[in-house]
This record gives sequence, structure tokens and C-alpha cells, in this order.
Amino acid sequence: MAKILVVEDELMMRDLVVRKLASNGFDVKIAADGKEALVVWRTEAPDLVLLDLIMPEMDGFEVLQQVRSEKNSGLSNTPVIVLSNLWSNEDILKAQNLKIQGYLVKAYYTPDDILQKVKEVLKINN
Repeated sequence: MAKILVVEDELMMRDLVVRKLASNGFDVKIAADGKEALVVWRTEAPDLVLLDLIMPEMDGFEVLQQVRSEKNSGLSNTPVIVLSNLWSNEDILKAQNLKIQGYLVKAYYTPDDILQKVKEVLKINN
């Protein structure tokens, strides 16, 4: 099954998402901050990234800008779903301009909803 990188500094949220994805057959990799996310993204070459925006070391916008600018790496087109508590139109537009495939506000989505969005982006039938 597909390899998913979950980038989330909040332990409880990360564990919920990781358990939901792993129990549905996904190969899940994790990163707890922006710098770790870049290392794991580059070494693991995930099929999809679930990316928080507010994190220590480097925020999700910076991570996404770096990866999207690495045109020769083959990683610049990795599908990304943002998982964040930022919900202003400005933040959503900023993320969309970095070619994301979805933007989910954590407070409004369950792990089941996140799983469904992952399957939708990866075009996996239930």
C-alpha cells in the first residue's frame, strides 16, 4: 500500500492519524517538526504527505516551499494534504498556491475523514 508521511508536532493528533492510516494498510512514516519532515521526505519519497503548518524548527509553509522548489528531486510533485488549525482565507490561499491537494482544519475533521481524503487523493477505492 502507499507510503504516507505524517508531519505533526502534536503527539496525540499524530498518534490518532498514524493509527488510523496504519490500521488501513498504509506504510506510515512520521516527522515531528519541519526540519525532520524535510529529511524524511527526501529519504523516504512518500506517495503522499499530511502536513501540519505550525511546527517548531520550520513551519509547514517553509517545508512545502523548499520541496516544491526542488524540481530535479522528483519529490516536488508529491501530493500534500494540509492538516492545520489555521483556517483564515489567507492561510488557505497561501497553501493552495503551493499546489496542495487538500486543506483540512483539524478541529473539523475526524481520523476517518482524513483517511477518506487520503484515499480520494491517492485514488484508492474503499
